[in-house]
Amino acid sequence: MSGDLEMEKVSFIDLFCGVGGFRCALNSSVNQCVFSSDIDPDAREIYFQNWGEHPVGDILEVEVGDIPAHDVLCGGFPCQPFSISGNQGGFEDARGTLLHEILRIARHHQPSVLFLENVKNFLSHGGGATLAKTIELLNRAGYHVHYSLLNASRYGVAQKRERVYFVCFRKDLGVSDFSFPEPSDEDVAVEDILLPKGDPRLDDLIIKRADLRLKEKLPVQRESRTLRIGTVGKGGQGERVYSPKGHAITLSAFGGGIGAKTGMYLIDGQIRRLHPEECRRLMGFPDGFKLHDRPNVSYKQFGNSVAVPVVQKIFQSILPVLSGRTLQAA
Repeated sequence: MSGDLEMEKVSFIDLFCGVGGFRCALNSSVNQCVFSSDIDPDAREIYFQNWGEHPVGDILEVEVGDIPAHDVLCGGFPCQPFSISGNQGGFEDARGTLLHEILRIARHHQPSVLFLENVKNFLSHGGGATLAKTIELLNRAGYHVHYSLLNASRYGVAQKRERVYFVCFRKDLGVSDFSFPEPSDEDVAVEDILLPKGDPRLDDLIIKRADLRLKEKLPVQRESRTLRIGTVGKGGQGERVYSPKGHAITLSAFGGGIGAKTGMYLIDGQIRRLHPEECRRLMGFPDGFKLHDRPNVSYKQFGNSVAVPVVQKIFQSILPVLSGRTLQAA
C-alpha cells in the first residue's frame, strides 16, 4: 500500500490487546485491525463482545507466518527484566520477555510503525538499563525509536495516568524526527463522568468509616489535578479521599486499601469508590462498551488498559509523518 494514508486503509495488529484500548483508539473507516492476541481469557471474551472477534491466546505459541502483514504493530507490553548472558548484546537478550515477541514479529513482517506503551517505571527500571536495552534492540531490528512520558491528565482525560509511549519508524522510511502531541489541557474533572445520584449500582460502593478525616475547606473550583481532601485509617495508598472537582488517581489493576483500584471520592455527600462504568468513561471508552459481569474483573481490565484519547492523539501525529510513504502491507 502506498500513497495518502488519509485515503487508504492502515492495517494494524493489537498485541497484548486486553479489552481493546488500542483498537478503540485506532478503529475507524480508514484503519483495519487484522490480528489480535491476549493470554487472558476474560479479556478475550470482552474483546469479542465489543469487537466481534476472538483474539488468539498466548502470543508465544503463535507462528509469525500466521500473523497477517500489517502497517502498524500496537502493544502495551509488560515491563520485564532482561536476563542478559555475558555481553551478548543481540536479539537473544530479550528472550523470555514479551518484548522478544514484538521483536520477532517486527523482524519478520517489518511493519512501518511500532506503537508501544508501558508504565512510567519502565524509564527507571533496572537503573535505566531496561530502557537502554529496549532502544538498542528496537534499533537493531531496523527502527528509529522515539519515546515520551505523557500524562493522560493533560490530554482530555480526568485521570492522572503517566505512561511512556514508543513510536518507532522503520528506518528505510527516513523518519528520523517525530514530535509527540502537545498537551491540550482540557477542562475535565471526575464530576463529568459520574453516574447519576441514586443509581442503585452505586450502593455497594459507598464507604462508611468512623475514622474518616476530611479537610474543613473543600474545593469549589475545578482543577486539572488530583485534589486530596481526606483520609481513612493511616492515610496510606488506597486510604485517601479526593474531590470530584479534580482528576482521578491512576486506575489500577491491583492494589490494596479500602479505595483499591479506583480511589475514594466525596460524591453527593458520601465517600465511595468509582463504578466500573465510570472507569470506562475515565479511560475514554465509548458509551455502550460492554463490561465484564464481575466488577473486579472490569477494574482489572480498565486498570491494565490504555487511555484511549491519548493513544488517539498520538496516532493522529503518526499519520501525517507516514503520509505519502510506502507501507509494508499490500
